[in-house]
Amino acid sequence: MEVVNIAEYSDEIVLHFGGERKKINAYTLATSLVSLSDAIKEANAIINPGYEVEILVEAFGEGSFRAKVKTVYDGLKNIFSANRVEAVVIGIVTSFIYQHTLAPDSDVKVTVDDTQVIIEQGDKTIIVPKTIYDAQKEVEKSEKFRKSISKSIQAVDKDKNISSFGFTRNIDDKSPDIEIPRKQFALLTSPLEIEEPQREVNEVAELQIKRAILERSKRKWEFIWRGIKISAPVSDQQFYDDFFAHKITVAPGDSLDAILTITQVRDEDTGIYTNSKYEVKTVHRHIPRANQVEIDA
Repeated sequence: MEVVNIAEYSDEIVLHFGGERKKINAYTLATSLVSLSDAIKEANAIINPGYEVEILVEAFGEGSFRAKVKTVYDGLKNIFSANRVEAVVIGIVTSFIYQHTLAPDSDVKVTVDDTQVIIEQGDKTIIVPKTIYDAQKEVEKSEKFRKSISKSIQAVDKDKNISSFGFTRNIDDKSPDIEIPRKQFALLTSPLEIEEPQREVNEVAELQIKRAILERSKRKWEFIWRGIKISAPVSDQQFYDDFFAHKITVAPGDSLDAILTITQVRDEDTGIYTNSKYEVKTVHRHIPRANQVEIDA
């Protein structure tokens, strides 16, 4: 099992362009480097306000083709300058690209604790310190950051001589720490849309009434839905009009054929949405409970 700790990517990184040729198209390299530099600058502006970052290409190497990139920080000496530069922007960029190009057809295990996030896929384990992981969550909200990353991958994708793209720590490493095959470039060639922390979904539902609130209010009824108990207000005013006009009679055990609006909240660590609250916005039909009838033998 190979273990890579993103914390080791502090102020420099080696970009790996995989392929049979030990050279690279100048336009591909320039476009990719400029866009990646823009992403690093944007991340730095968010994490280290008051400090400028300069991105230098220090060396080129073989192993397909490699470029060593280093960041140098310069304080602007103003009131916005942080007390200490957080040398995490390269780690943020590396972690972001890796996490968003994980092979969708492979099992991925993610473990989160108070100090780190461990991503296991195949024979590779990536350790992302919680400081970098939390900073990444803040940085990736920036549309400029996401677009810059996307432009960098687009440039690599257009060069058909490049079979993979990745990162490593030493320009003489036999193989890169992180290598993304060409087939996964498409996962980042379009700017990512950041999912909202909360969303609403509507479902057609048959809700069995357990407890009814027979007044116009936001007080919550109790229903059985899909075998579970939920609480939700009924906000369909036409339903109440029909009830008070005695067109329908509601009793426990009856059901409502309705549109159920579900508010879901996204967990930042896992990306999974869970139901947090419910509301019955539209009642299509009231279904009385079926009465049992005794049949004489």
